[in-house]
Amino acid sequence: MNAIITATELASELAQPTAPVLLDVRYQLGGPPGRPEYEAGHVPGAVYVDLDGELASPPGPAGRHPLPDLEVFAAAMRAAGVRADRSVVVYDGGQGWAAARAWWLLRWAGHPDVRVLDGGLAAWQASGGAMSIDKSTPSAGDFTPAPGALPLLTADDAAALARRGVLLDARAAERYRGEVEPIDRVAGHIPGAVSAPTTENIAEGDTVFRDASELAERFASLGATPDAEVGVYCGSGVSAAQQVLALAVAGIPAALYVGSWSEWSADPSRPVATGPQPG
Repeated sequence: MNAIITATELASELAQPTAPVLLDVRYQLGGPPGRPEYEAGHVPGAVYVDLDGELASPPGPAGRHPLPDLEVFAAAMRAAGVRADRSVVVYDGGQGWAAARAWWLLRWAGHPDVRVLDGGLAAWQASGGAMSIDKSTPSAGDFTPAPGALPLLTADDAAALARRGVLLDARAAERYRGEVEPIDRVAGHIPGAVSAPTTENIAEGDTVFRDASELAERFASLGATPDAEVGVYCGSGVSAAQQVLALAVAGIPAALYVGSWSEWSADPSRPVATGPQPG
């Protein structure tokens, strides 16, 4: 199953009797909530899902976007109409960070058929897709989370993986090098991690992913191949989900460290590396 879907393919599937459940997860880190944007216009039939409130627990020692309480997550998904026997398509308004977080959570929690709209809402509108301001009220779904379908890393797991496999740091390169740190307590990266900014997964000047072959070539240059043990982290487990998605498009399984740098850097006992090399 492909992890992404084009706007043209989505339009075709939405016209079918068994159309996918559609989730709008527009979100801006540090910005206003995405609901007003959803209410101003969304893909017809889409249900808004709040990343901070429904796809993450409150910030704390486990990071800025810890895993959500399973009951809260399950209730949100059922309210959005998510069913175990019906495919789900998720989109956001940017480069797929928030949509990938929803994709990863649903897949991790056992849903077998979840895809991200490649290019998000921009691609939908560019393809001539219709927009709606009507609030969607789907029939309640029956989704029950069964966690563990995708690999999940703890801080200790991430440290160990950086030594024996390939741990990718999905943040901007200057944050990896420790030159700036606008959010977290300490600048730098997990020792042994390799810099791999998510911006390089997206076609230049666009919001869609690079071709699978280009992504595979990019990740191979970083040591991440289908035969390698690969993990990903970012600042708080959101943009890293987009990297896991890009790896999936390239045919490379990867584990996600949800706590990411926001959890790692909050613990003074954990080592920190700086500079352009893994350390």
